[in-house]
Amino acid sequence: MQLNYDLAVAVATELAATENDPLCAYVYDLDGLRTHIQQLVASLPPQCQLFYAAKANAETPVLQVLADHVHGFEVASGGELHWLREHFAEVPLIFGGPGKLESELRAAIDAQVELIHVESRLELERLARLADEAGRPVDILLRINLTLAELPSTTLTMGGRPTPFGLDESELEGILAWLPTQPNLRLQGFHFHLLSHQLDAAAHLRLLQGYCRQVKRWCNDYGLESRHVNVGGGIGINYVEPDNQFNWPVFSQGLATLIEQEQMQDWTIRFEFGRYVTAACGYYVMEVLDLKRNLGQWFAVARGGTHHFRTPAAQSHSHPFHVVSRSQAESRTGGAGNPPAVLEREPVTIVGQLCTPKDVLAQQVPLDRVAVGDWLVFPYAGAYAWNISHHDFLRHPRPRCGYFDGGRVVVAP
Repeated sequence: MQLNYDLAVAVATELAATENDPLCAYVYDLDGLRTHIQQLVASLPPQCQLFYAAKANAETPVLQVLADHVHGFEVASGGELHWLREHFAEVPLIFGGPGKLESELRAAIDAQVELIHVESRLELERLARLADEAGRPVDILLRINLTLAELPSTTLTMGGRPTPFGLDESELEGILAWLPTQPNLRLQGFHFHLLSHQLDAAAHLRLLQGYCRQVKRWCNDYGLESRHVNVGGGIGINYVEPDNQFNWPVFSQGLATLIEQEQMQDWTIRFEFGRYVTAACGYYVMEVLDLKRNLGQWFAVARGGTHHFRTPAAQSHSHPFHVVSRSQAESRTGGAGNPPAVLEREPVTIVGQLCTPKDVLAQQVPLDRVAVGDWLVFPYAGAYAWNISHHDFLRHPRPRCGYFDGGRVVVAP
């Protein structure tokens, strides 16, 4: 999905017109998101399905765009399950994640989710009992923490080593022997999600090949008729080098070749993409409040901070941003009694309003010019951004929110 700073600024301008204080806002390009998801789904081989991982961003307008194009939604909590069913009564849901409560499993059964991804033997036994109590068959996938000889390396790994996620492969034989004794559990296949933040298309294809070959071996060894494999998500966003993103055309073309080579034309291969779907549709906009020099370094203090946009802190990077000049103040270097309104050709650290030195969004970034009153527009803020932030710290007000949808600006109340 292509970034569009002009669009983000246009929406921000509409928001600022209704704001007395300096601006702090989220902007979402829903038209761009609509085009992006259409292209992703259309480029997948026919055996593949794309489910959206709601944990990435469950804002209602975002979900409404996606619901028309994805095959369904993946939820990872009872809260997400309730939220999605409240707004999308007919959209297929799948339910994953560790530590599911019995009340959540009951809710999933009652909501008739398509599949429950089972994370442990105890969870499986609980689900069998609840399915019996409900008198209703439940379709499941077994999530396996698979050990692969050549697991690609990324900055976030959930499997291939000891983690809380998935069943140990050593448990599989016993579980497969036990499942036929459970009349209301129906094994449909397997689920994997070993890593996230994958930026290498070729490496991700090799990972999927490893998944597919292992599942086929299990089906052969244990006489399984399952033809369903969920390969998770895992495709990342390159926040550090924004011009060097995951090569989707190479991946989608290679996926078609992989399916043919592995003779999986009659299988269902399902993806659970989150970040890669929505990250580029969102922007976080901060207005510069102050420029100050402290022990030899310049800081731009802006409206908002990591309590609104935690992505840089969560990912431990300096987030890219675009400066929108809005001030006509003349450049001056500052000094006693003469605080600067403009800085030119200086490295600047971007911070928010929080009472913590960890409230840093970008560190010592060389800038040609930045001024008090300018807007800092942070792209790739449409996933794991507002929804993972510690909103209530210091009780600052929430950011404004605006959307570009159907060729027009929509300002949220």
